[in-house]
Amino acid sequence: MEEYSTGLAKYGQRKTKWDAVEEEAFLLLLKVLTRLCEDLHNANSKGDDLQAFSLLLQMTAECFRSQRNSCVESKRNQNLLRELGFIDVSLKLLSYLQTEDIGNKDSTHEPLRCGIQFLGNLAVGNQMSKDEIWQLSFPDLLLQLLSADDEKVVSYASMVLHTCLDEAKVENLSQPQNIKLALRVMELCQTQPDLDWTVLIATQHFLKSSALVESMYSGMAHHERVTLLELLFAQLRDEDSEGCGVPPSVARFLASSFQNGCGAVLMLATGSASSDEVLQEALTVISLLDVLCEMTSDNKQFMFLQDLPDLLDSTVELLVQVHALGKASKNIFSATQNFSSLTKDGDPSSCSPVISFKAHLIRLIGNLCHSNTNNQNKVRELEGIPLILDNCNIDGNNPFISQWAIFTIRNLLENNKENQELVASLERRGPADYSALRELGFQVEERDGSLLLKPVRKDT
Repeated sequence: MEEYSTGLAKYGQRKTKWDAVEEEAFLLLLKVLTRLCEDLHNANSKGDDLQAFSLLLQMTAECFRSQRNSCVESKRNQNLLRELGFIDVSLKLLSYLQTEDIGNKDSTHEPLRCGIQFLGNLAVGNQMSKDEIWQLSFPDLLLQLLSADDEKVVSYASMVLHTCLDEAKVENLSQPQNIKLALRVMELCQTQPDLDWTVLIATQHFLKSSALVESMYSGMAHHERVTLLELLFAQLRDEDSEGCGVPPSVARFLASSFQNGCGAVLMLATGSASSDEVLQEALTVISLLDVLCEMTSDNKQFMFLQDLPDLLDSTVELLVQVHALGKASKNIFSATQNFSSLTKDGDPSSCSPVISFKAHLIRLIGNLCHSNTNNQNKVRELEGIPLILDNCNIDGNNPFISQWAIFTIRNLLENNKENQELVASLERRGPADYSALRELGFQVEERDGSLLLKPVRKDT
Protein backbone atom coordinates (compact mmCIF):
# COMPACT_ATOMS: atom_id res chain seq x y z
CA MET A 1 0.00 0.00 0.00
CA GLU A 2 2.87 2.31 0.73
CA GLU A 3 4.10 1.87 -2.88
CA TYR A 4 0.70 2.89 -4.24
CA SER A 5 0.48 5.92 -1.98
CA THR A 6 3.97 7.07 -2.91
CA GLY A 7 3.30 6.65 -6.65
CA LEU A 8 0.01 8.53 -6.57
CA ALA A 9 1.51 11.29 -4.44
CA LYS A 10 4.34 11.84 -6.93
CA TYR A 11 1.89 11.87 -9.81
CA GLY A 12 -0.44 14.24 -8.00
CA GLN A 13 2.32 16.81 -7.62
CA ARG A 14 2.53 17.08 -11.45
CA LYS A 15 -1.07 17.23 -12.52
CA THR A 16 -1.96 20.89 -12.12
CA LYS A 17 -1.43 21.75 -15.82
CA TRP A 18 -2.24 18.65 -17.78
CA ASP A 19 -0.56 19.64 -21.05
CA ALA A 20 2.65 20.25 -19.13
CA VAL A 21 2.72 16.83 -17.46
CA GLU A 22 5.81 14.91 -18.49
CA GLU A 23 5.68 11.45 -20.04
CA GLU A 24 7.50 10.12 -16.97
CA ALA A 25 4.53 11.02 -14.78
CA PHE A 26 2.14 9.15 -17.06
CA LEU A 27 4.50 6.14 -17.05
CA LEU A 28 4.38 6.19 -13.27
CA LEU A 29 0.59 6.32 -13.33
CA LEU A 30 0.49 3.42 -15.78
CA LYS A 31 2.76 1.40 -13.48
CA VAL A 32 0.38 2.01 -10.57
CA LEU A 33 -2.65 1.15 -12.68
CA THR A 34 -1.07 -2.09 -13.96
CA ARG A 35 -0.16 -3.14 -10.40
CA LEU A 36 -3.70 -2.40 -9.26
CA CYS A 37 -5.04 -4.58 -12.05
CA GLU A 38 -2.81 -7.48 -10.97
CA ASP A 39 -3.55 -7.12 -7.26
CA LEU A 40 -7.31 -6.85 -7.77
CA HIS A 41 -7.28 -10.08 -9.78
CA ASN A 42 -5.34 -11.80 -7.00
CA ALA A 43 -7.31 -10.29 -4.12
CA ASN A 44 -10.21 -11.97 -2.34
CA SER A 45 -13.11 -9.57 -2.21
CA LYS A 46 -14.96 -11.87 0.19
CA GLY A 47 -12.02 -12.67 2.45
CA ASP A 48 -10.94 -11.23 5.74
CA ASP A 49 -9.01 -8.24 4.43
CA LEU A 50 -12.00 -6.32 3.04
CA GLN A 51 -10.47 -3.02 4.07
CA ALA A 52 -7.43 -3.62 1.84
CA PHE A 53 -9.66 -4.64 -1.07
CA SER A 54 -11.77 -1.53 -0.62
CA LEU A 55 -8.62 0.59 -0.66
CA LEU A 56 -7.57 -1.01 -3.96
CA LEU A 57 -10.92 0.02 -5.46
CA GLN A 58 -10.54 3.58 -4.15
CA MET A 59 -7.07 3.84 -5.66
CA THR A 60 -8.34 2.47 -8.97
CA ALA A 61 -11.01 5.16 -9.01
CA GLU A 62 -8.38 7.81 -8.27
CA CYS A 63 -6.19 6.60 -11.14
CA PHE A 64 -9.12 6.64 -13.55
CA ARG A 65 -10.10 10.09 -12.32
CA SER A 66 -6.61 11.42 -13.07
CA GLN A 67 -6.62 9.81 -16.51
CA ARG A 68 -10.06 11.22 -17.23
CA ASN A 69 -9.10 14.76 -16.27
CA SER A 70 -5.80 14.68 -18.16
CA CYS A 71 -7.59 14.06 -21.48
CA VAL A 72 -10.00 16.98 -21.33
CA GLU A 73 -9.36 19.17 -24.38
CA SER A 74 -5.82 17.78 -24.68
CA LYS A 75 -5.03 16.05 -27.96
CA ARG A 76 -1.47 15.58 -26.81
CA ASN A 77 -2.46 13.67 -23.68
CA GLN A 78 -5.06 11.62 -25.58
CA ASN A 79 -2.39 10.41 -27.96
CA LEU A 80 0.22 9.89 -25.25
CA LEU A 81 -2.03 7.79 -23.00
CA ARG A 82 -3.13 5.70 -25.97
CA GLU A 83 0.45 5.12 -27.14
CA LEU A 84 1.59 4.16 -23.63
CA GLY A 85 -1.06 1.44 -23.41
CA PHE A 86 -3.62 2.90 -20.99
CA ILE A 87 -6.59 1.68 -23.03
CA ASP A 88 -5.74 -2.02 -22.74
CA VAL A 89 -5.04 -1.92 -18.98
CA SER A 90 -8.11 0.23 -18.28
CA LEU A 91 -10.42 -2.09 -20.22
CA LYS A 92 -9.05 -5.14 -18.37
CA LEU A 93 -9.82 -3.40 -15.10
CA LEU A 94 -13.31 -2.44 -16.20
CA SER A 95 -13.99 -5.99 -17.33
CA TYR A 96 -12.89 -7.33 -13.96
CA LEU A 97 -14.96 -4.80 -12.02
CA GLN A 98 -18.08 -5.54 -14.09
CA THR A 99 -17.89 -9.33 -14.34
CA GLU A 100 -16.15 -10.50 -11.15
CA ASP A 101 -18.34 -11.78 -8.32
CA ILE A 102 -17.48 -9.03 -5.86
CA GLY A 103 -19.22 -9.14 -2.51
CA ASN A 104 -20.25 -5.49 -2.34
CA LYS A 105 -21.07 -4.48 -5.92
CA ASP A 106 -21.78 -0.88 -4.87
CA SER A 107 -18.08 -0.41 -4.10
CA THR A 108 -17.26 -0.93 -7.80
CA HIS A 109 -19.55 1.82 -9.07
CA GLU A 110 -17.13 4.71 -8.55
CA PRO A 111 -14.11 3.13 -10.33
CA LEU A 112 -16.40 1.90 -13.12
CA ARG A 113 -17.87 5.35 -13.63
CA CYS A 114 -14.48 7.10 -13.65
CA GLY A 115 -12.94 4.46 -15.93
CA ILE A 116 -15.69 4.74 -18.51
CA GLN A 117 -15.56 8.54 -18.38
CA PHE A 118 -11.82 8.28 -19.09
CA LEU A 119 -12.56 6.25 -22.24
CA GLY A 120 -15.13 8.84 -23.31
CA ASN A 121 -12.72 11.74 -22.86
CA LEU A 122 -9.94 9.81 -24.59
CA ALA A 123 -12.15 9.14 -27.62
CA VAL A 124 -13.67 12.58 -28.19
CA GLY A 125 -12.32 13.98 -31.45
CA ASN A 126 -9.61 11.29 -31.63
CA GLN A 127 -10.23 8.67 -34.31
CA MET A 128 -7.30 6.45 -33.38
CA SER A 129 -8.51 6.25 -29.78
CA LYS A 130 -12.05 5.51 -30.93
CA ASP A 131 -10.82 2.66 -33.12
CA GLU A 132 -8.65 1.10 -30.42
CA ILE A 133 -11.39 1.30 -27.76
CA TRP A 134 -13.78 -0.31 -30.23
CA GLN A 135 -11.33 -3.04 -31.20
CA LEU A 136 -10.66 -4.03 -27.58
CA SER A 137 -14.19 -3.68 -26.14
CA PHE A 138 -16.56 -4.66 -28.96
CA PRO A 139 -18.96 -6.33 -28.52
CA ASP A 140 -18.67 -8.20 -25.21
CA LEU A 141 -17.38 -5.56 -22.80
CA LEU A 142 -19.64 -2.83 -24.19
CA LEU A 143 -22.60 -5.17 -23.77
CA GLN A 144 -21.54 -5.97 -20.20
CA LEU A 145 -21.27 -2.29 -19.30
CA LEU A 146 -24.65 -1.49 -20.87
CA SER A 147 -26.11 -4.27 -18.72
CA ALA A 148 -24.69 -2.94 -15.44
CA ASP A 149 -26.97 -2.42 -12.45
CA ASP A 150 -25.87 1.21 -12.02
CA GLU A 151 -27.66 3.83 -14.13
CA LYS A 152 -24.64 6.13 -14.33
CA VAL A 153 -22.42 3.29 -15.54
CA VAL A 154 -24.99 2.52 -18.25
CA SER A 155 -25.24 6.20 -19.19
CA TYR A 156 -21.46 6.67 -19.45
CA ALA A 157 -21.10 3.43 -21.43
CA SER A 158 -23.78 4.67 -23.83
CA MET A 159 -21.79 7.89 -24.23
CA VAL A 160 -18.65 5.93 -25.13
CA LEU A 161 -20.57 3.80 -27.65
CA HIS A 162 -22.09 6.89 -29.26
CA THR A 163 -18.69 8.58 -29.45
CA CYS A 164 -17.02 5.59 -31.11
CA LEU A 165 -19.72 4.74 -33.65
CA ASP A 166 -19.40 5.44 -37.34
CA GLU A 167 -20.94 3.97 -40.48
CA ALA A 168 -18.55 1.01 -40.66
CA LYS A 169 -18.99 0.13 -36.98
CA VAL A 170 -22.78 0.28 -37.32
CA GLU A 171 -22.57 -2.28 -40.12
CA ASN A 172 -20.54 -4.53 -37.79
CA LEU A 173 -23.40 -4.37 -35.32
CA SER A 174 -25.76 -5.90 -37.88
CA GLN A 175 -23.80 -9.17 -37.91
CA PRO A 176 -25.60 -12.04 -36.10
CA GLN A 177 -22.83 -12.46 -33.52
CA ASN A 178 -23.01 -8.76 -32.59
CA ILE A 179 -26.72 -8.02 -32.77
CA LYS A 180 -27.22 -8.44 -29.00
CA LEU A 181 -25.43 -5.14 -28.41
CA ALA A 182 -27.78 -3.27 -30.75
CA LEU A 183 -30.80 -4.96 -29.20
CA ARG A 184 -29.60 -3.93 -25.73
CA VAL A 185 -29.43 -0.30 -26.87
CA MET A 186 -32.99 -0.54 -28.17
CA GLU A 187 -34.13 -2.19 -24.94
CA LEU A 188 -32.70 0.75 -23.00
CA CYS A 189 -34.61 3.14 -25.28
CA GLN A 190 -37.76 1.46 -24.02
CA THR A 191 -36.90 0.86 -20.35
CA GLN A 192 -34.93 4.08 -19.77
CA PRO A 193 -36.47 6.64 -22.18
CA ASP A 194 -34.79 9.53 -20.35
CA LEU A 195 -31.35 8.16 -21.26
CA ASP A 196 -30.48 10.53 -24.10
CA TRP A 197 -27.39 8.69 -25.36
CA THR A 198 -29.22 5.53 -26.38
CA VAL A 199 -31.91 7.53 -28.21
CA LEU A 200 -29.16 9.43 -30.04
CA ILE A 201 -27.44 6.15 -30.95
CA ALA A 202 -30.69 4.81 -32.38
CA THR A 203 -31.72 7.92 -34.31
CA GLN A 204 -28.31 9.14 -35.48
CA HIS A 205 -26.81 5.76 -36.33
CA PHE A 206 -29.07 2.70 -36.18
CA LEU A 207 -31.97 4.02 -38.25
CA LYS A 208 -29.58 4.99 -41.06
CA SER A 209 -28.54 1.38 -41.64
CA SER A 210 -31.04 -0.82 -43.45
CA ALA A 211 -28.99 -3.94 -42.65
CA LEU A 212 -29.07 -3.17 -38.92
CA VAL A 213 -32.75 -2.20 -38.88
CA GLU A 214 -33.67 -5.49 -40.57
CA SER A 215 -31.45 -7.53 -38.24
CA MET A 216 -32.81 -5.83 -35.13
CA TYR A 217 -36.43 -6.05 -36.27
CA SER A 218 -36.09 -9.78 -36.93
CA GLY A 219 -34.61 -10.38 -33.48
CA MET A 220 -37.05 -8.23 -31.53
CA ALA A 221 -40.16 -9.08 -29.60
CA HIS A 222 -43.24 -7.15 -30.74
CA HIS A 223 -43.10 -4.58 -27.92
CA GLU A 224 -39.47 -3.86 -28.83
CA ARG A 225 -40.48 -3.39 -32.47
CA VAL A 226 -43.03 -0.81 -31.35
CA THR A 227 -40.25 1.14 -29.60
CA LEU A 228 -38.12 1.04 -32.76
CA LEU A 229 -41.03 2.23 -34.89
CA GLU A 230 -41.89 5.02 -32.44
CA LEU A 231 -38.32 6.32 -32.66
CA LEU A 232 -38.46 6.12 -36.44
CA PHE A 233 -41.79 7.96 -36.49
CA ALA A 234 -40.36 10.73 -34.28
CA GLN A 235 -37.32 10.96 -36.55
CA LEU A 236 -39.52 11.38 -39.63
CA ARG A 237 -41.49 14.15 -37.94
CA ASP A 238 -38.54 16.01 -36.47
CA GLU A 239 -36.32 16.12 -39.54
CA ASP A 240 -36.76 17.68 -42.98
CA SER A 241 -37.79 15.10 -45.57
CA GLU A 242 -34.43 15.40 -47.33
CA GLY A 243 -32.41 15.09 -44.14
CA CYS A 244 -33.97 12.45 -41.94
CA GLY A 245 -31.27 9.99 -42.90
CA VAL A 246 -33.58 6.97 -43.14
CA PRO A 247 -32.63 5.09 -46.32
CA PRO A 248 -35.28 4.05 -48.86
CA SER A 249 -34.42 0.39 -48.25
CA VAL A 250 -35.72 0.74 -44.69
CA ALA A 251 -39.02 2.08 -46.03
CA ARG A 252 -39.24 -0.84 -48.45
CA PHE A 253 -38.56 -3.33 -45.63
CA LEU A 254 -41.23 -1.78 -43.37
CA ALA A 255 -43.78 -1.78 -46.20
CA SER A 256 -43.10 -5.49 -46.73
CA SER A 257 -43.43 -6.14 -42.99
CA PHE A 258 -46.78 -4.36 -42.97
CA GLN A 259 -48.05 -6.36 -45.94
CA ASN A 260 -46.97 -9.66 -44.40
CA GLY A 261 -48.28 -9.03 -40.90
CA CYS A 262 -51.22 -6.63 -41.22
CA GLY A 263 -53.82 -9.36 -40.76
CA ALA A 264 -52.78 -9.73 -37.11
CA VAL A 265 -54.79 -6.64 -36.17
CA LEU A 266 -58.03 -8.41 -37.14
CA MET A 267 -57.65 -10.76 -34.15
CA LEU A 268 -58.61 -7.85 -31.90
CA ALA A 269 -62.21 -8.11 -33.17
CA THR A 270 -62.55 -11.46 -31.35
CA GLY A 271 -61.75 -9.91 -27.98
CA SER A 272 -58.15 -11.10 -28.10
CA ALA A 273 -56.93 -7.69 -26.91
CA SER A 274 -56.75 -9.27 -23.47
CA SER A 275 -53.96 -11.51 -24.76
CA ASP A 276 -50.73 -9.55 -24.44
CA GLU A 277 -49.03 -11.41 -27.29
CA VAL A 278 -51.91 -10.74 -29.71
CA LEU A 279 -52.15 -7.13 -28.56
CA GLN A 280 -48.43 -6.46 -29.01
CA GLU A 281 -48.47 -7.98 -32.50
CA ALA A 282 -51.44 -5.78 -33.41
CA LEU A 283 -49.71 -2.70 -31.97
CA THR A 284 -46.73 -3.46 -34.20
CA VAL A 285 -49.03 -3.38 -37.25
CA ILE A 286 -50.58 -0.11 -36.04
CA SER A 287 -47.13 1.44 -35.56
CA LEU A 288 -46.05 0.27 -39.02
CA LEU A 289 -49.12 1.96 -40.48
CA ASP A 290 -48.32 5.22 -38.67
CA VAL A 291 -44.77 5.18 -40.06
CA LEU A 292 -45.94 4.44 -43.61
CA CYS A 293 -48.48 7.29 -43.41
CA GLU A 294 -45.73 9.68 -42.38
CA MET A 295 -43.32 8.43 -45.04
CA THR A 296 -45.86 8.91 -47.82
CA SER A 297 -46.94 12.38 -46.68
CA ASP A 298 -45.23 14.08 -49.63
CA ASN A 299 -41.75 12.95 -48.56
CA LYS A 300 -40.13 12.77 -51.99
CA GLN A 301 -37.53 10.20 -50.98
CA PHE A 302 -40.24 7.73 -49.99
CA MET A 303 -42.83 8.30 -52.71
CA PHE A 304 -41.52 5.24 -54.55
CA LEU A 305 -43.78 3.39 -52.09
CA GLN A 306 -46.62 4.34 -54.45
CA ASP A 307 -45.11 1.96 -56.98
CA LEU A 308 -44.80 -1.11 -54.74
CA PRO A 309 -47.12 -3.66 -56.36
CA ASP A 310 -48.91 -5.01 -53.28
CA LEU A 311 -48.87 -2.23 -50.68
CA LEU A 312 -52.01 -0.49 -51.94
CA ASP A 313 -53.80 -3.82 -52.47
CA SER A 314 -53.04 -4.94 -48.92
CA THR A 315 -54.17 -1.62 -47.45
CA VAL A 316 -57.49 -1.56 -49.32
CA GLU A 317 -58.13 -5.23 -48.49
CA LEU A 318 -57.43 -4.61 -44.81
CA LEU A 319 -59.81 -1.62 -44.83
CA VAL A 320 -62.49 -3.81 -46.39
CA GLN A 321 -62.04 -6.42 -43.64
CA VAL A 322 -61.92 -3.93 -40.77
CA HIS A 323 -65.01 -2.11 -42.06
CA ALA A 324 -66.94 -5.36 -42.52
CA LEU A 325 -66.00 -6.63 -39.05
CA GLY A 326 -67.12 -3.37 -37.46
CA LYS A 327 -70.53 -3.61 -39.14
CA ALA A 328 -71.07 -7.35 -38.60
CA SER A 329 -71.21 -7.11 -34.81
CA LYS A 330 -70.32 -4.73 -32.00
CA ASN A 331 -66.59 -5.00 -31.49
CA ILE A 332 -63.42 -2.94 -31.26
CA PHE A 333 -63.74 -1.85 -34.91
CA SER A 334 -67.39 -0.70 -34.69
CA ALA A 335 -68.14 2.97 -35.20
CA THR A 336 -69.44 4.97 -32.27
CA GLN A 337 -70.86 8.43 -31.76
CA ASN A 338 -69.62 8.44 -28.16
CA PHE A 339 -66.32 10.32 -27.99
CA SER A 340 -65.90 9.49 -24.31
CA SER A 341 -64.90 6.03 -25.51
CA LEU A 342 -61.53 7.50 -26.47
CA THR A 343 -60.53 7.10 -22.84
CA LYS A 344 -61.92 5.35 -19.82
CA ASP A 345 -62.34 7.54 -16.75
CA GLY A 346 -60.05 10.10 -18.36
CA ASP A 347 -57.08 7.69 -18.35
CA PRO A 348 -55.27 7.94 -21.73
CA SER A 349 -53.45 4.64 -21.07
CA SER A 350 -56.80 2.82 -21.27
CA CYS A 351 -57.55 4.02 -24.82
CA SER A 352 -58.66 1.48 -27.37
CA PRO A 353 -55.54 0.19 -29.16
CA VAL A 354 -57.17 0.78 -32.57
CA ILE A 355 -58.07 4.43 -32.11
CA SER A 356 -57.66 6.09 -35.55
CA PHE A 357 -56.55 2.81 -37.19
CA LYS A 358 -59.25 2.84 -39.86
CA ALA A 359 -58.75 6.57 -40.43
CA HIS A 360 -55.04 5.97 -41.00
CA LEU A 361 -55.75 3.16 -43.47
CA ILE A 362 -57.81 5.66 -45.46
CA ARG A 363 -55.05 8.26 -45.09
CA LEU A 364 -52.44 5.83 -46.47
CA ILE A 365 -54.68 5.03 -49.44
CA GLY A 366 -55.02 8.77 -50.11
CA ASN A 367 -51.26 9.26 -49.91
CA LEU A 368 -50.57 6.37 -52.26
CA CYS A 369 -53.09 7.73 -54.80
CA HIS A 370 -51.85 11.32 -54.79
CA SER A 371 -51.09 12.27 -58.41
CA ASN A 372 -50.85 8.59 -59.30
CA THR A 373 -53.32 7.49 -61.97
CA ASN A 374 -52.47 3.79 -61.74
CA ASN A 375 -53.26 3.71 -58.04
CA GLN A 376 -56.41 5.77 -58.51
CA ASN A 377 -57.62 3.20 -61.03
CA LYS A 378 -56.60 0.30 -58.81
CA VAL A 379 -58.71 1.57 -55.89
CA ARG A 380 -61.68 1.86 -58.24
CA GLU A 381 -61.13 -1.68 -59.51
CA LEU A 382 -60.92 -2.95 -55.92
CA GLU A 383 -64.27 -1.22 -55.24
CA GLY A 384 -62.62 0.98 -52.66
CA ILE A 385 -64.29 4.27 -53.59
CA PRO A 386 -67.76 3.44 -52.22
CA LEU A 387 -66.08 1.99 -49.15
CA ILE A 388 -64.22 5.24 -48.46
CA LEU A 389 -67.36 7.28 -49.07
CA ASP A 390 -69.08 5.10 -46.48
CA ASN A 391 -66.59 6.42 -43.91
CA CYS A 392 -67.45 10.09 -44.25
CA ASN A 393 -69.49 10.00 -41.05
CA ILE A 394 -68.13 10.94 -37.62
CA ASP A 395 -66.75 8.03 -35.62
CA GLY A 396 -65.62 8.38 -32.01
CA ASN A 397 -63.14 5.54 -32.48
CA ASN A 398 -61.61 7.27 -35.50
CA PRO A 399 -61.23 11.01 -34.91
CA PHE A 400 -60.97 12.95 -38.19
CA ILE A 401 -61.91 9.91 -40.27
CA SER A 402 -64.37 12.00 -42.27
CA GLN A 403 -61.65 14.53 -43.07
CA TRP A 404 -59.23 11.79 -44.15
CA ALA A 405 -61.99 10.23 -46.26
CA ILE A 406 -62.63 13.56 -48.00
CA PHE A 407 -58.89 14.03 -48.52
CA THR A 408 -58.63 10.55 -50.06
CA ILE A 409 -61.68 11.01 -52.30
CA ARG A 410 -60.16 14.27 -53.52
CA ASN A 411 -56.93 12.43 -54.43
CA LEU A 412 -58.90 9.65 -56.12
CA LEU A 413 -60.93 12.03 -58.28
CA GLU A 414 -58.15 14.44 -59.27
CA ASN A 415 -57.70 14.33 -63.05
CA ASN A 416 -59.41 10.93 -63.20
CA LYS A 417 -62.56 11.02 -65.31
CA GLU A 418 -63.49 7.37 -64.69
CA ASN A 419 -63.45 7.85 -60.92
CA GLN A 420 -65.42 11.09 -61.21
CA GLU A 421 -68.04 9.33 -63.31
CA LEU A 422 -68.24 6.50 -60.79
CA VAL A 423 -68.93 8.90 -57.91
CA ALA A 424 -71.48 10.80 -59.99
CA SER A 425 -73.33 7.56 -60.73
CA LEU A 426 -73.61 6.46 -57.12
CA GLU A 427 -77.12 6.56 -55.72
CA ARG A 428 -77.92 8.45 -52.60
CA ARG A 429 -78.76 5.96 -49.84
CA GLY A 430 -80.35 7.38 -46.72
CA PRO A 431 -79.59 10.60 -44.87
CA ALA A 432 -76.00 11.80 -44.74
CA ASP A 433 -74.26 13.92 -42.12
CA TYR A 434 -72.54 16.83 -43.87
CA SER A 435 -71.41 18.63 -40.70
CA ALA A 436 -67.80 17.54 -41.19
CA LEU A 437 -67.85 19.02 -44.71
CA ARG A 438 -69.29 22.27 -43.42
CA GLU A 439 -66.52 22.48 -40.82
CA LEU A 440 -64.02 22.17 -43.68
CA GLY A 441 -65.67 25.00 -45.59
CA PHE A 442 -67.75 22.97 -48.07
CA GLN A 443 -71.44 22.53 -48.69
CA VAL A 444 -73.31 19.75 -50.49
CA GLU A 445 -76.07 20.56 -53.00
CA GLU A 446 -78.39 18.12 -54.71
CA ARG A 447 -79.06 18.98 -58.36
CA ASP A 448 -80.86 16.78 -60.87
CA GLY A 449 -80.37 13.73 -58.67
CA SER A 450 -76.65 14.31 -58.25
CA LEU A 451 -74.65 15.62 -55.30
CA LEU A 452 -72.35 18.58 -55.86
CA LEU A 453 -69.56 19.61 -53.50
CA LYS A 454 -69.08 23.40 -53.39
CA PRO A 455 -66.93 25.71 -51.23
CA VAL A 456 -68.85 27.90 -48.80
CA ARG A 457 -68.62 31.58 -49.58
CA LYS A 458 -66.84 33.53 -46.83
CA ASP A 459 -69.65 36.12 -46.63
CA THR A 460 -72.35 33.50 -45.90
